[in-house]
Amino acid sequence: MKWKAIGLIFVLALSLIVSGCTQKETQTQTTQAQEITIYTGGTGGVYFPLGSKYAEILTKNDVPAKAVTSGASVANAKAIGDGTAQAAILQNDVAYYAYNGLYMFEGQTIKNIRGVAALYPETIQFIVRADSDIKTLQDLAGKKVAIGAPGSGTAVAAEQVLRAAGVWDSIEKVNQDFNEASQSLKLGQVDAAVIVSGIPTPSVNQIAVQTPVRVLPIPDDILNKLKQQGYIFYVRQVVPKGTYNGVEEDTPTLAVKAMLAVSADLSEDTVYKMTKILFENVDQLRAVHQKAQLISLETALDGMSIPLHPGAIKYYEEKGLSVPEELKG
Repeated sequence: MKWKAIGLIFVLALSLIVSGCTQKETQTQTTQAQEITIYTGGTGGVYFPLGSKYAEILTKNDVPAKAVTSGASVANAKAIGDGTAQAAILQNDVAYYAYNGLYMFEGQTIKNIRGVAALYPETIQFIVRADSDIKTLQDLAGKKVAIGAPGSGTAVAAEQVLRAAGVWDSIEKVNQDFNEASQSLKLGQVDAAVIVSGIPTPSVNQIAVQTPVRVLPIPDDILNKLKQQGYIFYVRQVVPKGTYNGVEEDTPTLAVKAMLAVSADLSEDTVYKMTKILFENVDQLRAVHQKAQLISLETALDGMSIPLHPGAIKYYEEKGLSVPEELKG
């Protein structure tokens, strides 16, 4: 009996140990499964430092997250679509194309992408040399224009704006990224360069030191025409005097918005927490990059181009914001 009792105690203890280990292992797996991967952009841009700090803040507030570098907007939307990412920073126009299966997403609609917040404007800049005789978008007719990298959001924006201006079919198109386009403009190899980025854009600043530049105005009639065509993501923007060497007056233009998006598969509670943490800790983001100075609850829905996640809606309504019906999806 004595040995039988000892054996029973041993078996019971062993069972508890195994059970404890199994429970611990299950908890670890659950924690890992809940970690949110946030796609950002290249290390030299704005998305990566902001996304990295946001992931750090989320983790400190019991929402495990990590930020990874990526090819930015188009790649980020696709990563949400295939489940590689659960959240991402991207342009609101690219999010719109992804959700509606347009342009670079034709045939691969991403219906599981949802909005959380518009963050800050990315300005559409038609840059010319300050000594150029090009004063308006219509003056670009017959000119050589660097319109952005092939398949990029910049190239699509250039086409939409220049079609609205009536000159898209009459320009000579050159596919170049920001750095290439800026250098080509400096060397006189193109007459204008289209840049979609936060201002001041470093690649433009670098050439403007020796080669002063101007930004072409985009008037209200172009914005109204774009809105009528369904491009709801464009917002009014002004490039202030002195933004670049050669910009001698405030210049009206347009912008798309950098935005935070998530997968529809995330729970309402998780996204509610993510939204709440974003706005309650925005000062920490502002310490990382000056663009975060423009992140605010008041502008969180400006230019929102896709349906919001229910968790974000819950937060905004809790804060007294009126969420348009079309964003409730």
